[in-house]
Amino acid sequence: MFFNGQSRRKKKEGSLPLQSGSASLTQSQQGARMRSLPILLTKPEILLIGGGKVALHKARILLKNDVPFTLIAPQICAELLNLDISIQKKKLRCRDLDHAGIIVDATGNPDVTKLIMERKKQYNFLFNCVDRPDLCDFYFSSLLNYGNLKIAVSTNGCSPSIGQIVRDKIATIIPNNIHLLLEDQKLQRKQGNINIPRSKEQCNKLFSTVYLIGCGPGDVDMLTMKAYRTIQQMDIILYDHLVTQEILDLIPPRARRIPVGKQKGAHSFRQEQINELILELAKSGAKIARLKSGDPYIFGRGAEEAEYLIKRGIRVEVISGISSAIAGPSCAGIPPTARGYATNMSIVSAHSAGNRINTDWLPLLKIPNHTTIVLMGLSFATRIAQMALATGVNKATPVAIVTNASRPEQQTLITDIEHLPQTAEQALRPAIIVIGDVVNLHQILGNMTVS
Repeated sequence: MFFNGQSRRKKKEGSLPLQSGSASLTQSQQGARMRSLPILLTKPEILLIGGGKVALHKARILLKNDVPFTLIAPQICAELLNLDISIQKKKLRCRDLDHAGIIVDATGNPDVTKLIMERKKQYNFLFNCVDRPDLCDFYFSSLLNYGNLKIAVSTNGCSPSIGQIVRDKIATIIPNNIHLLLEDQKLQRKQGNINIPRSKEQCNKLFSTVYLIGCGPGDVDMLTMKAYRTIQQMDIILYDHLVTQEILDLIPPRARRIPVGKQKGAHSFRQEQINELILELAKSGAKIARLKSGDPYIFGRGAEEAEYLIKRGIRVEVISGISSAIAGPSCAGIPPTARGYATNMSIVSAHSAGNRINTDWLPLLKIPNHTTIVLMGLSFATRIAQMALATGVNKATPVAIVTNASRPEQQTLITDIEHLPQTAEQALRPAIIVIGDVVNLHQILGNMTVS
């Protein structure tokens, strides 16, 4: 409801005061329940009475919302004097009340309040008396202002502090750029272009957030607290086939689950289909999580999904996970770097688009004191060994295959480059391959518990 604050007239017999609070209710009615109606005032004439800290607080609220007002007080604090506002430094008189549609008493002075209440018997104006909700026609709300979007939270004067907390909670879900959408909608409306379905879709997209969540190598205890808390708040969750049941059990029952796993030789979804599916779901304004094994940005296609969604106006947040490239060797008692064994390390993928082998990293195997961790390489184990030997890599270079890292069925197989093909035939998936002298530390550290 909109109220024009310029309305100004003497009361007529039988007329009702235009108000949003309860000052005109009988005592019995007030005791029964509080009747109020949130309204948005346009073109208000406001008189603010008071020159202390309370008046300063009200003045700042009015200034923040670009509402013109006049302040009257015989004594005015320095902070108010520094504001760019209309000030009349004087004692309040009856005639000062004759031209305001809204009056705010921030003095705490009962004589001032009495004067105003006497004047209300003759004139219609909205009155707010600080710390006297029983006298108020309206209450100041806790406000959020996003251009043409204004959100007011009121507790009917019961507890402004609670209203502020609720306001701040609401602020966490409001997109910062929603004012741009409203400006565009205002322009479209002026031009006669009203498309309600399109407007709803655009707004829902602003509210929707897609979370790309790294779930680590599998052990539920290796999930980060941020990942856990985010999963609990989701409406829709899409997950890969490598995400363990223990992690899936954390999904709240109300959330919709969608499996989008891409197993070798049995892809249920192409990456393009997953991107399109997430986008369509995001148009509803839902909170969506995409659960990925390991870390979304370490050979997890997370960058592709994030880029696709951001270019289409969807907010994306990436929550890092522990990659199997790091956790796998550690769980097997193989530190990727260790003094005397390896001073640097590389993480590579043996898999290229189109199910082709990637061999660009093979020269790394000839670098002294270097550890190479190979993801998605088990299927190419024979060709990796053949090509490595062909380029002069020492056939005795230590190799470890770590399968199901961090899970109860974890297995570690120790071999070398020459015998990698035969050992790979015994290994289960998912698996990583660790190549380098640090593999020898497995004999010493392999029985340790790593978490």
